[in-house]
Amino acid sequence: MIYSSSLALPIALFGLPLDTLFSTQGIMVLLLMAYGGAMWMFLTSAPKVYTVMVSDLEVARQFYEGDLNFAAADVPLQYYYNYEQTLGTSGFDPLYLSPTTYNPPTRAMSPTDRPEGLWYQLKKNVQVHVISGATFGYKNSQRHVCFDRDCLEQILLRVQMRGLKNKIRSDRPLNFLVKDWQGRTIEMAEIDDD
Repeated sequence: MIYSSSLALPIALFGLPLDTLFSTQGIMVLLLMAYGGAMWMFLTSAPKVYTVMVSDLEVARQFYEGDLNFAAADVPLQYYYNYEQTLGTSGFDPLYLSPTTYNPPTRAMSPTDRPEGLWYQLKKNVQVHVISGATFGYKNSQRHVCFDRDCLEQILLRVQMRGLKNKIRSDRPLNFLVKDWQGRTIEMAEIDDD
């Protein structure tokens, strides 16, 4: 069978002839598809990050590193370049943050800046970001608050595995007390945003 030039099948990708594929619009579509694929790969491989607000960052460091034996983690790439502020989290409820402890950055972070707080590995692809901002609890006890129940359940499990004294005060929202090895009482509270 002999093919004429008019009957030749055009070489195509996605059902488009080559002249359409390599046009300006075709190249832009291919670039956008490549960018979308790269973003999807980046976001699906990024670790899940829970944030815990504490009343004293140094006491929290002693608790998470010493008592709970959490391993320090690298800051995830998505937390550079002012990422949290672009998601609208810069407007936390003033009930949870005092104006003296939280000042939103006025410029984007450079890769050499390290976001404030402590970073710990909770599970394989899950991290805990510990930041200051919580008020002190009853009788100036340490207070750690979190919006994610799963995070507090994982911390409670670690507390129980490490043999620290604890008392569950409420199941919904989760609230429990922990006595660390230095004798300090730490209140762990889930903030119910309903």
